[in-house]
Amino acid sequence: MATPSDARSPSVSVTLGRVIEDIGEFVLYPAFDGQDLTAAVDGLVLYDGEDLVAWPQRALVLGVGVGAERVRELLETVARRIDGGAVVIRARSWSDGLAGTVRDLGVRVLLCQAELSWMQLAATLTPLLNGRPPAQGQAPKLLGGVPSGDLFALANAIAEILDAPVTIEDRESRVLAFSIRQEEADPSRIGAILNRQVTPWATQDLQERGIFRELYRTDEALFVEPPVSGHGGFTMPRVVLGIRAGDEILGSVWAAVPSPLSAERMRGFRELQNAVAVHLLSHRANANVERRLRSDLTSQLLAGGPAADEVAARLGLPRRPVVVMALGLPESADAEPQTHAAMTAELLRLGDALDVHLSSSQPGASAVLLGDVVYGIVPVADASDAAAERVWRLATNFLARVGRRSTAVIGVGGVVERAVDLAKTRDEAERALRGARSPRTEQRVYSTVEHAFEVLLTEIADIVAARQMKPTAPLVRLIDHDERHHGDLVPTLKAWLDHFGDNISAAASVHVHPNTFRYRLKRVSEVSGLDLDDSDVRLSLMLQFRLLL
Repeated sequence: MATPSDARSPSVSVTLGRVIEDIGEFVLYPAFDGQDLTAAVDGLVLYDGEDLVAWPQRALVLGVGVGAERVRELLETVARRIDGGAVVIRARSWSDGLAGTVRDLGVRVLLCQAELSWMQLAATLTPLLNGRPPAQGQAPKLLGGVPSGDLFALANAIAEILDAPVTIEDRESRVLAFSIRQEEADPSRIGAILNRQVTPWATQDLQERGIFRELYRTDEALFVEPPVSGHGGFTMPRVVLGIRAGDEILGSVWAAVPSPLSAERMRGFRELQNAVAVHLLSHRANANVERRLRSDLTSQLLAGGPAADEVAARLGLPRRPVVVMALGLPESADAEPQTHAAMTAELLRLGDALDVHLSSSQPGASAVLLGDVVYGIVPVADASDAAAERVWRLATNFLARVGRRSTAVIGVGGVVERAVDLAKTRDEAERALRGARSPRTEQRVYSTVEHAFEVLLTEIADIVAARQMKPTAPLVRLIDHDERHHGDLVPTLKAWLDHFGDNISAAASVHVHPNTFRYRLKRVSEVSGLDLDDSDVRLSLMLQFRLLL
């Protein structure tokens, strides 16, 4: 995705060689020698032969579930859909006899080992494919010889100083970045990188031994022996340095080492503390700035208009048909009022989760909170109803994942073919969201394709309220009659309409005998003057009951 700034050019693509170098050959390696690893990749695709996902033009395609018998089919599909793409398959699915086919088709093939899950691999690859350039005409700001906030470059620099593979972690033991040479570490380190999180049993062991407590109260680097019982999950010793800014603990740097470091290297490690702290603060600040800039650009994009194509390019949105979805919290008369802060916190949490869900399902998709609505922008393969239905399924799957932890609802607009028309699908999504928010429905996802007339009813309700419309004279006569005589003519008429003229079921719903019900219905016509045989009259009455009473 292009960095959202007026002075920035499109994002710098990462080469296959750089991906292999950064992630390590213990994870990925070329299927055979002689492939062009200088080829650039700018997006990740989880392959599904039946999916209609729009692929980036230089995608790295993960062959999920592709066995040896389907590799050739995958290669041909990739060669047909993109120009010069790259494929990742399981090592067990590869046959050396396919090398000629690969060369003829112009694709590249990387292999991964069977013990890695595809989701782990995708999570590990995603940050490596998001390299961004400095502003045009400006040199990158350097801190200690490393670009400001570039934690992966920083990890590599520290690895060179310590001569050991390094990870940079936050306070929750999440892996923010890692260096090359991770194949020299133990399985625990590799697992932490793939999961982007140190294993719970490893952190539990470190807590029980008081390592974290000591780490965060000293400025010195610590040498940590592996647990004697093996309970902690790592077998190589570690050297760790806590990183702080004043009294705030920012995280830590961990190096896997075969034995204690020399006093000189431990001293050099300690001297890196301030530089690493500045990088972590810069990384956090850049993330916050990018979030704000991205929100501003997304707001401009959702407005549509002549500049939308340029804004879409700056956001990294592919030139394809697009659908907008709108997520919000429901309207409920029974719900306890929430504070504005609590609602905003909930929407921020949902927005982040929806952004991850969409971007992992469709390259180029994103979500952002604007006001009290989270908007999702989803590129689709074409402008068909099937494409809109796929976005509806994405929304449904997302709400199924968040489950009952949230009462959020989603409205989905129709497909527009160009970014300049995005305001149209945004408007449709907002109208559908209003339908989903209604306490009258239990459906949590509304679509202008699936629920066009239900959405229309909400718009009619707006018109009725704006014009301060009241029931028609015949219905007013019934209401006045019931008030004067303590009658039941209005409930009788509503029950008859609700049961489509079935006197037996309508009578049962108001707990009277069918003969009594027929008598009351006759009185309805006499008092009001309504012709209940007229279908237009019945429709008018049903709308009045729905919108006014």
